[in-house]
Amino acid sequence: MAALAGVFVWDEERIQEEELQRSIDEMKRLEEMSGVFQSSGVEHHSPEPKSQTEGNEESGDRAQPWEMVMDKKHFKLWRRPITGTPLYQYRVFGTYTDVTPRQFFNVQLDTEYRKKWDALVIKLEVIERDVVSGSEVLHWVTHFPYPMYSRDYVYVRRYSVDQENNVMVLVSRAVEHPSVPESPEFVRVRSYESQMVIRPHKSFDENGFDYLLTYSDNPQTVFPRYCVSWMMSSGMPDFLEKLHMATLKAKNMEIKVKDYISAKPLDMGSEAKATTQSSERKNEGSRGPAQIEYA
Repeated sequence: MAALAGVFVWDEERIQEEELQRSIDEMKRLEEMSGVFQSSGVEHHSPEPKSQTEGNEESGDRAQPWEMVMDKKHFKLWRRPITGTPLYQYRVFGTYTDVTPRQFFNVQLDTEYRKKWDALVIKLEVIERDVVSGSEVLHWVTHFPYPMYSRDYVYVRRYSVDQENNVMVLVSRAVEHPSVPESPEFVRVRSYESQMVIRPHKSFDENGFDYLLTYSDNPQTVFPRYCVSWMMSSGMPDFLEKLHMATLKAKNMEIKVKDYISAKPLDMGSEAKATTQSSERKNEGSRGPAQIEYA
């Protein structure tokens, strides 16, 4: 997503063909090498994730090695320094066997339901939606641990279901939006990226799946690096477990959650202002369909 003359453009081809394919391949590699989620009774050593930049040494921007932070039976957490910054990138490889991939995916995307199960949410709303691609820009305000101010994020999210690879993907990145200027009440987080790849053990509607989450953000804090790392390393497992429990609750209590997988972009409601110039964009091949436009 980049700003060009007032237009935010999501580089769909690059995201799907490079980043997403790397994550899909990485998930398969971790599953094949570790056997972490197989009930073989044999202890396996958990391999480190492969460097995202491996094979691209010509760029001169080689990634740091991954460091294991947490190693549990169904939950592995790594981190690695982000070159040139005091920050870390995090990666989680996990599994759940008591909910379906579709349920887990939909609960992540349903903003109204999240306001009920995530007590840290102060505000979460869709600002704008592209009716062609389904891309959404959201404003999210969340509590941070005392004594820090609450943080707010403006980000675009894109999701897809790849039947061929049997995966579901949710990608989010921080952006700027003219209707959400910075507020003195919150600290704006301008660097944020999240990518979740979900791979069913069988199908999208049967219990059991593995997931690979890659995440980084800059919380704009003056606390030492180890403090920020501790907050991130402890907060991520906590969030994922809350997400899991919310999915179980929705399943067991039959709470209505929007089905984002089967819904077409045009049928996804009117909670946000949708772009009205879709017909014009279809004729602008250089810009592509996956974009959100502002007057």
